[in-house]
Amino acid sequence: MRVLIAGGTGLIGTALVSNLLDSDWEVTVLTRSPERSQPGTFKRAELAKWDGETPEGWGHLVSQVDAIVNLAGEGIADGRWTPERKTRIRESRVNAGQALVSALQNADAAPKVLIQASAVGYYGPCADQELTEQAPPGTDFLAQVCVDWEASTEPVESIGVRRAVVRTGVVLSARGGALPRMALPFRLFAGGPLGSGSQYFPWIHIADEVAAIRFLLENDNAAGPYNLAAPNPPRNREFVRDLGQAMGRPSLMPTPSFALRALFGEMSTVLLDGQRAVPTRLQEKGFAFKFPHAIAALQDLV
Repeated sequence: MRVLIAGGTGLIGTALVSNLLDSDWEVTVLTRSPERSQPGTFKRAELAKWDGETPEGWGHLVSQVDAIVNLAGEGIADGRWTPERKTRIRESRVNAGQALVSALQNADAAPKVLIQASAVGYYGPCADQELTEQAPPGTDFLAQVCVDWEASTEPVESIGVRRAVVRTGVVLSARGGALPRMALPFRLFAGGPLGSGSQYFPWIHIADEVAAIRFLLENDNAAGPYNLAAPNPPRNREFVRDLGQAMGRPSLMPTPSFALRALFGEMSTVLLDGQRAVPTRLQEKGFAFKFPHAIAALQDLV
């Protein structure tokens, strides 16, 4: 199998590339900086330079692959949400999707499937409401970014490409992302709930994230939105209790909501407002999570 991955040098992309290469897939990664992507995993993948906005220089590659995975987008939690940064967060996602659509519409042959990244932020803050894939989108900034992100590649369906959208929760990995940041105060014996701790925390182990994407790539009947989050999401206070247990540290020092809002501004919604997103459609398709419970996932990673 041959696959083209946009955004393949990020946390999820790197793990997915490694997994696919180990299964003898042929992998091409679209990256803005091929010269920075040579070590380790990417020595075995083909690298193609792109600008994230147009199909110039690489568009012909879509005729040579069986599948496309679009993970491209600027990091949500990499800095305060200034007006300029909010524009980059949205445009980096929409422009990348539109570039892929343009390449596909002009291709000699189209791949069978496109996996489109999104996030459980699609639903917006929903308090205790259980969120299946049928729930409507929210109205806050993150929700609207996700709506536009998902819509950016929707036109490929009209040319016969099967498209699955993965609405991912917080990906837990020892190699980066949220977990090392969350673990730091615990290492200093200062860990605890964020804000009230009552907000739900939709998470997924990196191994299950990669396995779910592969499952959707290889399942010819998988189309539409899928929540990629472990079953039975815990509240934040329950999750940090498990993190403290896995690290052998107490989890008794909460960080007040006002402090997080002062530090992160509008971006604090990522920490203070959760989604009780459940992987209904994924499990109905027969996907089995290796790490359905937080304590086992954290013990594995920590």
